[in-house]
Amino acid sequence: MIKIKKILIMALVALPAIAFLTGCKKFLDREPLTVSVDDIKVGALEGYATGLYGAIRNSAAEPYCGDGFQNIPWVAMNGFRSDDAEQVADPGASAWHQTYDNFQYTKDDWGAGLYWDKHYIFIGLCNEVLDVAEKGNYTDPASLINIAEARFFRAYAYFDLVRTFGDVPKIDFKINTPTDAYVAKSPSAEIYALIDADLTYAEQYLPTAWEAKFKGRLTTYAAKALHAKSLLYQGQYGPALNLCKNIIDFGPYSLATDYWKIFKREGELNEESIFEIQASKTAGDGNIYWSRLGQCQGIRGSGNWDLGWGWNTPTASLVAAYESGDARKDATILFSGQSDGGTNTGGYGLTLPNLTNALYWNKKVYNQFSDYLAAGQGTPNNEAQNTWINQRVIRFADVLLMAAEAANELPGNTYNSDIEDWVNLVRNRAGLPDVTFVDKATMKDIIKHERRMEFAMEYERFFDLVRWGDAVSVLGGNGYQNKHRYYPIPSSALNANPNLVQNPEWP
Repeated sequence: MIKIKKILIMALVALPAIAFLTGCKKFLDREPLTVSVDDIKVGALEGYATGLYGAIRNSAAEPYCGDGFQNIPWVAMNGFRSDDAEQVADPGASAWHQTYDNFQYTKDDWGAGLYWDKHYIFIGLCNEVLDVAEKGNYTDPASLINIAEARFFRAYAYFDLVRTFGDVPKIDFKINTPTDAYVAKSPSAEIYALIDADLTYAEQYLPTAWEAKFKGRLTTYAAKALHAKSLLYQGQYGPALNLCKNIIDFGPYSLATDYWKIFKREGELNEESIFEIQASKTAGDGNIYWSRLGQCQGIRGSGNWDLGWGWNTPTASLVAAYESGDARKDATILFSGQSDGGTNTGGYGLTLPNLTNALYWNKKVYNQFSDYLAAGQGTPNNEAQNTWINQRVIRFADVLLMAAEAANELPGNTYNSDIEDWVNLVRNRAGLPDVTFVDKATMKDIIKHERRMEFAMEYERFFDLVRWGDAVSVLGGNGYQNKHRYYPIPSSALNANPNLVQNPEWP
């Protein structure tokens, strides 16, 4: 594992190259993003800002960051640990199953080390943009937008870190020398304060929308949605509700009519999308612009069924949790040896082989070679393992359910018809009947259930269980204890930073 004091320096030195690389290519190399940086009048920081979009999605070598936000370490930290997903498909990776599914964490796990390092690389890139902005005293509207993009991305990275590790070093400045990175941990409250400040700034200066040629760039609503989620984790229900209501009342979003379409190629950046990490795969690009999020979870088969590495598969518990008639089940679960459900549920009218290494597969990352060809990506090969599909991060459904949860948790609340309305919008889209408010406790259970079903296999479940205080009761049978809410600080980070100490509940 490369030590953080070295990779941060590498990242900062390389940022101008990243900006140049990303700026010279089309903004995100995907339709309708058809205008290059050189084609428009922009602020002085545009190249730096677009470089951040490139870095977070890039799975190439250092200093790119994509592997920390969308590869096996991401899926392991955010997916395996829940009761919805498990690592079963690779018989040679039993250690990963023990580590994450059975909560046998160690500070020496390379995946956690990569997750930590890549997040801090990305934070370093964001800090570089902000340092250039401060020294240049840029105040033009375009540059303020670019600053807001950098602050959003920094907040996003820190949100991952603080809910995964708890107290972490707060590095909100440019690293110039290795010793600059010798920063002790800050209390999680200080990290959340930085997140809140960054997102408040982003809310103010990001636009409400972009021209079609820049579709996919961050908006004020993306900042508000991420901020609302951060506030929920802090138990600040009133401010979280206010942000969600602003998005609901004034944002341009609505639920997609067909749930399954959200996760297909044609569902990218749809009416429900608030924030996506965009991917691109063209023959000859190598792994520079692709996403490994789908590749590491796709069906592990052979021939035309070699659709991925099969590392993240649904559990029997998740399959059993769906209500009868819930359309989300057919859009989320593939069954070995059975029909893929056809084109009305996100399938292709095919029958899966009887793959005994897993009973269930994640349908949200299910794409056949034919879809790869339809995207104009070239000849099918291992590149067709869903490497060209965007990562959905925040959807409008999340805002609706966050609003319902925040309103239900407000002190003194006994009934709010909005709670019913928001929850029922999500349920009705899934083909389920309305629910009614009985009392706060019952509605809380309903909201918990809806979040599980709506975001199954979307990396929210473990953190939801932790923040609700339900992780011990739900995951205890797999070995979870309260200390597992936070991961131990990786050995690579401890070895690189003499001021960094291990989390207190870990040896």
